[in-house]
Amino acid sequence: MNPDVTEVLALVVLLVVAVVATVAVLTRDPARQAVVLAVLGLTLALLFTVLQAPDVALSQLGVGTAITPLLIMLTLRRIRRGDAPDETGTKESAPEGEDR
Repeated sequence: MNPDVTEVLALVVLLVVAVVATVAVLTRDPARQAVVLAVLGLTLALLFTVLQAPDVALSQLGVGTAITPLLIMLTLRRIRRGDAPDETGTKESAPEGEDR
């Protein structure tokens, strides 16, 4: 590729990364943040590919686009269901005869 085209492409992708990162910071809902974080990971992987760092791009795809948002979503699901452990690390149980 022509060096000028590569530089322009890198600049465009860098601007897209900046916009998506700003959206991630301004998003309030944690579930939506996880989705935006996945999109940010994808755009970063694209940036690393344009910058000719395919090994870093693959790592970013695996960790930043898939694993981290998945862990956030699973944590949110567990918290919203009420399955979170108490301070001792064990799940709270209601006293006998009482429903939660």
